[in-house]
Order: sequence, then structure tokens, then C-alpha cells
Amino acid sequence: MQLFSTFENNAFLELAISTLEKKGINRENIFVVPLDNRKESRKLFDTLHRSDGTSLIDIGLAIATAFSVIGASIGFELAWGPIYWGLIGAFVGFVVGVVIRLFTEIILKKKKRRLQGKHSEIILIVDCKDGLAEFVENVLWNHYALGVAKVVSDEAKSK
Repeated sequence: MQLFSTFENNAFLELAISTLEKKGINRENIFVVPLDNRKESRKLFDTLHRSDGTSLIDIGLAIATAFSVIGASIGFELAWGPIYWGLIGAFVGFVVGVVIRLFTEIILKKKKRRLQGKHSEIILIVDCKDGLAEFVENVLWNHYALGVAKVVSDEAKSK
């Protein structure tokens, strides 16, 4: 059976490995793989092949609708008439809405785009017998693993 777990790079990982070695798991059956974490910041604008689900024009369209109605209403008394003032109001409202959305995404949600909290830095793979699997899982959790998964090997399935 194989147990996969993720850890931050700290002393608890070393303690977990030494505890497993003391319990009789060979060093050859313990694999440690460091992860390469994202170094570049997340992109604000979507592309054709990637989207984060955040729309930059939703507020712009709503404000454009409101401004066009106001512009058309006021346009009956102005020189160019309601159609032109409705279009001008829609354009101004759209620009204001997009600027508001860009401000909230760039300034206010900057922290959200960064990876927050604890994140995995190392994957620990332990290959052990089925009888030790429960002990190994407890050791990993007790040494602050961020996540643990068990995979039953083909040999154990055939038994």
C-alpha cells in the first residue's frame, strides 16, 4: 500500500520520516518530492483558452443601462435629443463600471489572487505493508500533514 501526503517544508516532516524509520519502514520505501510552487502572479485578464470566471464588464453593463435611461430621459430637454444622450450615457456608464471593476480587482482583491494560507511544498510517499498503513497514516496526521491519501497496490488487491 502507498500513502501519499503533502507537507509544508518544516521540522515536522523530518520528525515524521524519522518516526517511520524507527518503526521499521526502510528508507528505500520513503520518497520525498519537493514541489515547485507558482512564482508568477495570477493574470487579471482572461484569454481564449483560460478563464477564472471573473467578468470585468458585468458592472459596466449594469451602470451603462442605468446611465442610458437617465441620459435618454434628460435628452428630451437637451439639444442633441434623447437618442444621442442615451448613447452618451451608456458609454460613460460602461466606462465608469469597468473602471470600478478594475479598481476592485487590482486594488481590493489583490490579496485574493495570491495563494493564501498554508500550501503544499513537499509530497511524501510511503510504501508499506497493509498492516502498517493505519500506523503510517496516524503518524502523518500527527505530524501536521496537509493531506493524506491511500492507494492500494496491485499486490494487495489480488490477495
